[in-house]
Amino acid sequence: MSPAPRVKICCIASRGEARLAMDAGAAALGLVSAMPSGPGEVPEDAIAAIAASVPPPVATFLLTSKLDGAEIAAQQRRCGTNTLQLVDAVPPGTHVALRAALPGIALVQVVHVTGPEALEEALAVAAEVDALLLDSGDPRAAVKSLGGTGRTHDWEVSARIVEQAPVPVFLAGGLTPENVARAVDRVRPFGVDVCTGVRTDGALDPAKLERFVAAAAGG
Repeated sequence: MSPAPRVKICCIASRGEARLAMDAGAAALGLVSAMPSGPGEVPEDAIAAIAASVPPPVATFLLTSKLDGAEIAAQQRRCGTNTLQLVDAVPPGTHVALRAALPGIALVQVVHVTGPEALEEALAVAAEVDALLLDSGDPRAAVKSLGGTGRTHDWEVSARIVEQAPVPVFLAGGLTPENVARAVDRVRPFGVDVCTGVRTDGALDPAKLERFVAAAAGG
């Protein structure tokens, strides 16, 4: 029997939400910096304050849409998270530069599953990062959509990525307490990631959170 996936709660907006997520069993928290679209964005000083309040071993993910390695490294230093989540495809060489600039900081690359070509994209970048995160955005849209869409994608493609990738894979995109068990059963990800699916009127909902974590674990 496969171990239960790690649960990452994204779009954390305050230290109170961070505590609520950790109390529910979250292994990782997502902190959203400036984005071209989507929910959950908080100022960098708030991200820094939240990240500083989170004890090990809970991971703190800084979601960044920046593309320049030096700018990304500077942002991570300002925010103090232990993980970088790159929500857009970065230029060649950026991951290597970030490794050199930020020793000890984990790198997670988002791949938006817009079609079968996502498999090739994921495998091409996997060796350069610590983990992949599969989401349902559309980087090719006129206004880039880089997460928080509330939409699912083709889990068959995601399952093939999990089967072939040499690194852990998180599954995101439209997950809810109602569908996360099916997603885990089909994709077998290392972790699951949720933002809108555990919120009511924008606020983290304790009941939805509890149901999501239980369903992800097969309860």
